Amino acid sequence: MMKELEDHDHVPESDNRSSLCHHDHSSNNEVSLAFLTRLMAEFASDRDWDKFHSPRNLLLALVGEVGELSEIFQWKGEVPRGLPDWKDDEKEHLGEELSDVLLYLLRLADVCQINLGDAALKKLKKNALKYPVDRCKGSSKKYTAYKNEEIETHDP
Repeated sequence: MMKELEDHDHVPESDNRSSLCHHDHSSNNEVSLAFLTRLMAEFASDRDWDKFHSPRNLLLALVGEVGELSEIFQWKGEVPRGLPDWKDDEKEHLGEELSDVLLYLLRLADVCQINLGDAALKKLKKNALKYPVDRCKGSSKKYTAYKNEEIETHDP
């Protein structure tokens, strides 16, 4: 499959291979959640894995991948943004584990019939209301602390 991915521009359309091998993102660095979701569904279907992709199984696989992601940071202490002290192979490994988490998350959302893009936008709006800039800027307090401050401020 690696060879197919490397040569995806040269694979004839009539070939019975996954669209993963036919799609070229070289001109556009942004990949949509919908596109990745379709690829994951096709990937599972092509391998007859749908029968194994129950919400529970996918969640457990996702948790396992989060564990693998955590292992990368386990003994590093605090790491500055951009990972300036990391080697290229460490960053590549991180990208692979982040991708595993993303792909399982997308597959879980798809199987549960949740539009993750829409759900994420709704959640961002909800968080903006829970964490108003004027009250929480520069603070790491949980939103309940702001609610409690509001109650104390308005008590007679």
